Amino acid sequence: MKNSLDVCVQGQPAHDKPSMNKPFLPYALPELGEEEIAEVVDTLRSGWLSTGPRVKRFEADFAAYLKHAGIHCLAVSSATAGLHLALEALGVGPGDEVILPSYTFTATAEVVRYVGAIPVFVDVLEKTFNISPDAIDAAITQKTKAVIVVHFAGLSCDMAPIFALAKKNNLKIVEDAAHALPTTYQGRLVGTLESDFAVFSFYANKTMTTGEGGMVVTTNSELAARVKTMRLHGINRDAFDRYTASAPAWFYEVIAAGFKYNMPDMAAALGIHQLKKLDGFQKMREEMAQVYDAALQDLPLTLPSAALAGDIHARHVYAIRIGRNAPLTRDAFIAELSKRGIGTSVHFIPLHRHPYWRNTYSLNERDFPVSQTLYEEEVSLPLYTKMTSEDQERVIDAVRAVLEFRRELA
Repeated sequence: MKNSLDVCVQGQPAHDKPSMNKPFLPYALPELGEEEIAEVVDTLRSGWLSTGPRVKRFEADFAAYLKHAGIHCLAVSSATAGLHLALEALGVGPGDEVILPSYTFTATAEVVRYVGAIPVFVDVLEKTFNISPDAIDAAITQKTKAVIVVHFAGLSCDMAPIFALAKKNNLKIVEDAAHALPTTYQGRLVGTLESDFAVFSFYANKTMTTGEGGMVVTTNSELAARVKTMRLHGINRDAFDRYTASAPAWFYEVIAAGFKYNMPDMAAALGIHQLKKLDGFQKMREEMAQVYDAALQDLPLTLPSAALAGDIHARHVYAIRIGRNAPLTRDAFIAELSKRGIGTSVHFIPLHRHPYWRNTYSLNERDFPVSQTLYEEEVSLPLYTKMTSEDQERVIDAVRAVLEFRRELA
């Protein structure tokens, strides 16, 4: 509902007063169906709760979804765990440098510290929010071992120049694909490109969810074997294989100081059915993004970049920018939407602003002018498949009410 100061999407004034009884519309909610619930219940009844047959099935289904010869898919407890395993498998360690964007979540950088390497932060591109190939090039030194790229909001980075830099400088490439399922680049799904690893997230607010969890993807058999071993204590045999063998199979060997990063079957039970719905979820997200685009295009804000022709944007985040020409600041905009019962988020508070990264590596916002500007202007609107058309209309009405009214006052 709108008050007399509000305008509807078509730009006509509305005179009905706002309802204060509508529930708060959260920024994100997962969509789980009866299929997921039934699979979890069956898992509980099976007696196999940790890594077992459903994890194996989920991994196989994920590989089938990617449709890429020789692909290895390894389910893990989180995308953070997956990124850590990827760097460890690549031999990144003390004295090595890893280039990554400042405009990302802290997990992208913290895994570099897990292996004792040095994160080197670079700026991003203003239009896409994705890492700048020129900034990567300028940051490469003799110590550079790898680059972690982040596909922001579900829009692929421009990987061709990054792969060219990697080939020229003998660098490893890890894709932080937490936002990028199902995203394509030049017609190919992220996860099937020339990177050494791609790591997906199934956190509760992602495009599909297992509650917590992730998937490590690689076409390199040796790297896959290392990840498989290290995700469960460095043991050279899966517990599932040991406990289900018909003959005595109690013997195993610890061949490295591994981690406890395995995904349990209860999480995989969700993933099996979420994956079946993924393409439908993406279609719904794309349609919702287009509704936002059409309804908000005349306002003093910057809309998100779309995928290039022929490619797929996962639409994990709908990130708008409240720029210098807007009648209020980003922070004030968020506050006004909250008053109207609309949840939002900010993607991201760049790493150069966080005390640990700023102080440890002497980071200065002047060295990240694009990331700094994007941070000051960006706000993410609700976009999730459980939203109704009425929910989205509420968001649109609220955005227009705030910007139109403030613009009239200005």
